[in-house]
Order: sequence, then structure tokens, then C-alpha cells
Amino acid sequence: MQPNFAEAGLSTLALAKIGNPLRGEPLLTSKKLCHFADEEASLLTGCFLKSFRSLDEHRLAGDRGPESNPLFEFASAVFDDPEQLLGAATEIAKHLYATSHHPNIKSGDLCSALVEGVIVGGEAVPALCIIKSESKVPFLTIQAEGDDLTLHTQEGIYPDKVDKGCLIVNTKREDGFAVYLFDRSGGTQFWSRDFAGAVPVRDPEFMTKRFGELCVDFASKGLPAETKQEERLEVANKALNYLNDAEEFSLGEFEAALEEPDLIEQFSNYRQSYEEETGNAFGEAFEVSKSEAKKAKRSLKGKLKLDTGAELRFSSAFIDQSDSLLERGFDESRGMNFLKIYFGEEL
Repeated sequence: MQPNFAEAGLSTLALAKIGNPLRGEPLLTSKKLCHFADEEASLLTGCFLKSFRSLDEHRLAGDRGPESNPLFEFASAVFDDPEQLLGAATEIAKHLYATSHHPNIKSGDLCSALVEGVIVGGEAVPALCIIKSESKVPFLTIQAEGDDLTLHTQEGIYPDKVDKGCLIVNTKREDGFAVYLFDRSGGTQFWSRDFAGAVPVRDPEFMTKRFGELCVDFASKGLPAETKQEERLEVANKALNYLNDAEEFSLGEFEAALEEPDLIEQFSNYRQSYEEETGNAFGEAFEVSKSEAKKAKRSLKGKLKLDTGAELRFSSAFIDQSDSLLERGFDESRGMNFLKIYFGEEL
């Protein structure tokens, strides 16, 4: 169940500057909380929460259950007593600094805020919002000095460019809270695994969504380089058709739907690489979410770019009938390939 932020409001905020200890960069934390006027708080609330919409739900985990996760301890302290925010934010900054032990991790600004009024299941609950900005955006200000105007250049945090975020919502505490994360840098599990210690909630929606993405990625990147674009679309469509028809995913039935032994082996290898890279294993079976399966099918749109400058786009409805509606050939007189598309009428 996605949280609703319509009535949410940021109340207090703690700041920190997080360096990379491997480069000898320091850790600095604020000595007091920041408080804001209503207008400022409303602006900051929107900036902080906009990136947390429509994300997969996670849980805080640990070797001995969620209670052994440092963020669980810090968040619980704040939810039990909001006066603990400054101390908890300092510990969060220390925890992030201690886990920033890879040379590629960038220094940045950390904000830890208490947000009130997040609606979950019709109930208003608080949330702990942690965001890290690793890049500064230059901007210009015009200021009056004496009887003239001057232009000044400054740098600051641009809300749409916040790099990492972790929202811990005070619900489902016994399971490790409801947690939402984003990391715009991609390609690393540092933020979700090393810092947050969070694992996805492996419900039918999550499993179906991720497997649908895997199928599309496989058709795009996992097939031999010489595979034609319409053939890639056909593979993706075949996989998503199975997902839409099945009530429960079965690996054996899915491989049977792919039909070709070479295709099955290629998918198996690609899936194994995906699971190793993401840490998300699908297993042999899972319940299919029909709504997510339909979304995956609707989102499948193919694109074919030709060296003559033409660009063709195919919807999933067309891909379903591509065998009878699309022909490919070679014109001997021109020495060029051609495509022939059949249709009833223009729309």
C-alpha cells in the first residue's frame, strides 16, 4: 500500500556533511535542529517527498532480525520520542560515514527530517526522511547593493537532483517498518544494502513487476547482436503474454512458452546474471499480480530506427499480430532492405 503525502508536513530537520573516510574527508553534524515557518516547511516537504512516490516497499533487516539494524534503532527512537531527532540524526550520519568505505562513494550533504501526517491505510503516521545530495547546482541571484544591482553566483541543492533517499514510515514496525528508497546513481547496492540494510517486500506486485522488467531487458540486451528488432519484440511479447495468462509463475511452464532451446538457455544465463547483480532471486514459482502483468504488457512498445532516418514505433497490440502484419524483404534492384506493413485504415 503506497503512502499518501497529501497531508504530510515536515516539522524539524537535522543536517550533516558526509565525506569519504578513505579520502580523509571529515564528517560534520549540526548542533541543533532547523525549524521553519509554515511556507518554508510546505516547500521543503514537497521537495523532500516528491521522489518517494510509486516506489517498491522494503523492510529494514538485520542478522538477528530488524532490531539489529542500526536504522531500525534510530527510527524507533524518533517515533517514540520526536525530541530524539537530533541525536538520532547524528547517529545516522555516523553510520553512513562508517559505511562509505568505497573510493567511488561521493561526499555530500545529508538531511534527516521528521515528517508528520503521512497517510497509510487511512491512518496518519510519522515518517523519518533521509536524503543525500552529492552534487551542487549553480544558480544566480540579483541583489541590491546601494543604489545599484549586482549579480551573484551561488551553489545549492536542487530538489530534482537529490541523489539518494530513504523514507522510513512508522507502520509495520514488527516487520522492520515500511521503507522506500531511491538511488539515482544506479548500479550499486551501497545505499539500500550497506547503509539502509533494507530488503524488498517480495509480494506478487514486486515479483511480477521485476520479472516483467527482466523479460524486456533480456529481449533488448540478452539476445545475440545480429537479432532483428522485430524478433526481439516478439521474444519480449511472448514472455509477457505468458505472464498475463498465468495465475502462478512456473519456471518450467515459462521456459516451455519460450519454446526454442537456444532461447531458453540464453534467458537462463541472463536471468542468473541479473539475480547475482541485483541480489533478487525469483525462485521456481511466485504468484502473479495481474495488474502488474497488464502494466508490463501495456508498457511494451518497440522502436525500429533505420539508417535512412525513418523511425517506426510498435505498440504491444501490433506486436501481438506482427507475424501477419509485418514483412521484411530485400529489393535486388535497389540493393536495400525493405519493410512492408499491412493495415486496414489510418486512425
